[in-house]
Amino acid sequence: MKYIKTLQLALIVLILFSCSSDSKLERRITALERRVATLESGNTAVNQPSSGNVTLASNPQKVDDNTPKAVFSIESTEFDFGTVNEGDIVNHTFVFTNTGKSPLVIDKATASCGCTVPDWPKHPIGVGQTGEIKVRFDTKGKPNQQIKTISIMANTEPSLSRLRIKGFVTPKNLQSAGPVK
Repeated sequence: MKYIKTLQLALIVLILFSCSSDSKLERRITALERRVATLESGNTAVNQPSSGNVTLASNPQKVDDNTPKAVFSIESTEFDFGTVNEGDIVNHTFVFTNTGKSPLVIDKATASCGCTVPDWPKHPIGVGQTGEIKVRFDTKGKPNQQIKTISIMANTEPSLSRLRIKGFVTPKNLQSAGPVK
């Protein structure tokens, strides 16, 4: 008899615990499903705090696929800086034009390595206007052949564009050796 009461009590506690966690799980699943639906509809106004809760912006904006897009037009997406000595700083400016039908907004620019730093316009680039993306590459500790990629996220189609700088960095230990005889 004592065994059955203990078993019943354990079963009740287990049911209560699972109901509690099921409702939490259901709320999280529902929130995630709303977030996925929002992202699939093209709305980027989704905020996910570190607590794991998902909230939608109070005034979501729908993205219309028929809206005119900005176009990131650039003469050359790659720059070869040739041969430089380790420790030199390489600077290059990529000039682009917005040849689209709406202002071009660059959300962010990231480099493939911390030694490469992009600087981009933080304001919209109007239709027909030009802008510059300045890239600074510090060769310190980066000997030999180098290829660095800068990823540009913007309101263009496609939304990701890539720029590259490349060249050869002469290692410090070979710089003082002088010409080979």
